[in-house]
Amino acid sequence: MVDVFYGRTLLNKDGKFLEPEEVLRNKVVGIYFSAGWCPPCRDFTPVLCDFYTELVEESDPPAQFEIVFISSDKSSHDMVEYYYDMHGDWLALPWGDDYKHELKQRYNITAVPKLVIVKENGDVITDKGRKQIRDRGLACFRSWLDAAEIFQNFKG
Repeated sequence: MVDVFYGRTLLNKDGKFLEPEEVLRNKVVGIYFSAGWCPPCRDFTPVLCDFYTELVEESDPPAQFEIVFISSDKSSHDMVEYYYDMHGDWLALPWGDDYKHELKQRYNITAVPKLVIVKENGDVITDKGRKQIRDRGLACFRSWLDAAEIFQNFKG
């Protein structure tokens, strides 16, 4: 993931700007294309929150998983409100970063919500992350981790 977001800055929910090279290294990454105005997004985001919480915040050791939110909201204010009100404690590409358009094109995003699971280099593991989480729950993470070919310390 270091490769995909190289040279960019990511934001966390505390408002801190973070270097992708540090926070995404050796992790399976879900790129979450979503928007607050979208009813299916507002339906799936709590499911994704629970998934993330169980994997990252409640697992010991935490799973090697991170989410980066890419907003399709109409304004920075809308993005921030949706991110802080509904999202888990994951990362976001700042709203004003035009790189979101390149990412949408790269991963062929034509509608939201879409959760694309990628390796560190940005290669797609699956573009059906949303469906897999709904169908298989936490079990889908093991197959993502195996496909990511990263050092593993996840026991689940």
